[in-house]
Amino acid sequence: MIVLKTSRELAKMREAGKIAGRALQLAGKACEAGISTAEINAIAERFIRSCGAKPSFKGLYGFPATACISVNEQVIHGIPSKNCILKPGDIVSIDLGAFYEGYHGDTAATFTVGQVDPNVQRLIDVTTESLFKGISQALTGNRVGDISHAVQTCVEENGFSVVRDFVGHGVGTELHESPEVPNFGSAARGVRLMAGMTIAIEPMVNMGDFRVKVLDDDWTVVTVDKSMSAHFEHTIAITNDGPVVLTEP
Repeated sequence: MIVLKTSRELAKMREAGKIAGRALQLAGKACEAGISTAEINAIAERFIRSCGAKPSFKGLYGFPATACISVNEQVIHGIPSKNCILKPGDIVSIDLGAFYEGYHGDTAATFTVGQVDPNVQRLIDVTTESLFKGISQALTGNRVGDISHAVQTCVEENGFSVVRDFVGHGVGTELHESPEVPNFGSAARGVRLMAGMTIAIEPMVNMGDFRVKVLDDDWTVVTVDKSMSAHFEHTIAITNDGPVVLTEP
């Protein structure tokens, strides 16, 4: 069931989104050579809790940390570890959420550790662009497929591939609500978008093949061909005045 939010509920989601956005910003700034992903996770958790919020991910489906931190060929759901030490040239995808006054904000971005290969930087730039291409289609009267098609077109026109095994989703009192929001598909298909819907649009884009697999820890998703992967996400509200990003810091 898709839950339409009232203006009061959207205001609460904006507060949750700001906390998540700021936590992501702080975690991203910490992505320097020599730091562990466990330390980055701790930075994010301290900030979220200091705001009177709770980490959305910690304990969800058994996930052990505040943030999913995925390095290089890891696509999503990387488990922070004191043994995973960042080095120059790495890229780090951080995905986290904040639960505040009954509502979630969910956001993600990919950060660089120092300078990276120009092709890797282009991957990051195109993934960011594809997110905003998708957001631009989150208009009342459009359909989910319009978002999906915009993301896929941007990615594939630039020579990259869209992960198909994982998708965006509705967000609200639950972190994962209806509808699903794929990053691929045909325009003018799927659920019609209405004012009050709140969704997470989150392109996951690989340099090489789109195929992925889950490692033996039952969480970490990696590219099958070990190519680099980038991930960006915003929670947005669909309104009669156009899409509103809720997870800006």
